[in-house]
Amino acid sequence: MGTKVATANADPYLLTADGIKEPPTGWAGSLRYLGPGLIVSASIVGSGELIATTALGAKVGFVLLWMVILSTAVKVAVQAELARWTILTGKPALTGFNEVPPKIGRIGWINVLWILMALSKFLQIGGIVGGTASALSVLIPVGGEPLSATSLGVWTVIVVAGSIALLYSNSYNLIERGAFALVVVFSIATVVIALGLPFTPFSYGAGDVLSGLTFTIPAGAIGAAVAMFGITGVGADEITFYTYWCVEKGYARWVGPNDGSPEWKARAQGWIRVMYKDVFVSWIIYTVGTLAFFIMGAAVLNPQGLVLEGNEMITTLSQMYTDVIGEWAAIGFLIGAIAVLGSTLWASIPSWSRMYTNVLATLGVLDWNNAAVREKWIRGCIVVLPILWGATYLSISSPVVMVQIGGVATGIFLPAVVIATLYLRKTQVDPELHGGRWFNVVLLVSSIAITLLGIYSLLNVFGIEFG
Repeated sequence: MGTKVATANADPYLLTADGIKEPPTGWAGSLRYLGPGLIVSASIVGSGELIATTALGAKVGFVLLWMVILSTAVKVAVQAELARWTILTGKPALTGFNEVPPKIGRIGWINVLWILMALSKFLQIGGIVGGTASALSVLIPVGGEPLSATSLGVWTVIVVAGSIALLYSNSYNLIERGAFALVVVFSIATVVIALGLPFTPFSYGAGDVLSGLTFTIPAGAIGAAVAMFGITGVGADEITFYTYWCVEKGYARWVGPNDGSPEWKARAQGWIRVMYKDVFVSWIIYTVGTLAFFIMGAAVLNPQGLVLEGNEMITTLSQMYTDVIGEWAAIGFLIGAIAVLGSTLWASIPSWSRMYTNVLATLGVLDWNNAAVREKWIRGCIVVLPILWGATYLSISSPVVMVQIGGVATGIFLPAVVIATLYLRKTQVDPELHGGRWFNVVLLVSSIAITLLGIYSLLNVFGIEFG
């Protein structure tokens, strides 16, 4: 897990015979080879679960519980299918997206849409920077006043500079694992509290849960619901950058170059099965966390009419904990929020740096296959992107809306990811290496659901006010 400096002798994007490794069998043998999904989970648990999902629960109560479950489950098959193509070819997503016709000059139409989504992500990831700075400002106010412009500004600079230093110092592996461990601890605590709510004044029962499984969307919640669908679970960005981590973990290199032999196909199927396990474990992690945050928003914030707005988002969220287990929990929540949002930020920076570098390579700015040049550009993005995201937050200062807008853009881009995945599957994946019958049924259902949601988002969401 984590970043690795590519060298000429061990470039994970270069498939050679000497990089071949036989796949493990069973869960016990596969555990040490899991990892890309954990990075994705670290990215997902912050903005989607802590902000968008809780905000939706606070706004509508339990009624959209069904959409929370659907949003985490429906995209997994597309994620696994695109990762299958990557493992078989050694190519990351944006390289493949650029091979889907038609093209506009050097760049494919899907990568043009990706660039537009990436611009909207300045808002979403800027919101994550802001959420982290807000939590730190409440925990340790600068200038004596929490959430003041001075305190938020100072902490934003610290968050940005600290992230750059941690990632650029080649210590990302250690930092990411530590952040992920904190996310797990915080999520477990949240699940325990959510399950314990029936024994508090904020009790909920089977009737509340069943009311959330009626497949209805309140008219005033359509915008928040679509944003939540786009951002919870694996979004278009996580589906895309998951392929980079699959390569850098070694899956493609261990399969080796395609020589068409039965041995190569058997090896490929073995490492694809490992990837399936990786996807499944990460799905369990972020689905449980998503449901817990939504239930807490619906059971604690909604009855009190509390809505997540502006920089006060963190204090409102902390009230979920203080209302249930006492004032002392506020400090624990703030530390947990910093860990959750921070892990998302720290996982996003290297992931987006790879994608930006890759899309620039498709434009002819650099040679993606030159490991030294690729590493130089990725490091440059690790420095530049956090600065731009932090500046975006300081200009807008509304983390919830910023995250939701990014979620909407992600939902709209999802159909393009589906089209690219199905095109690459048809044109570049040996039919013998396609998934089994049930996987293909799930892939079809997922593709249709994602496409319909994307079309719906495009037609309806821009006329609806977030709130």
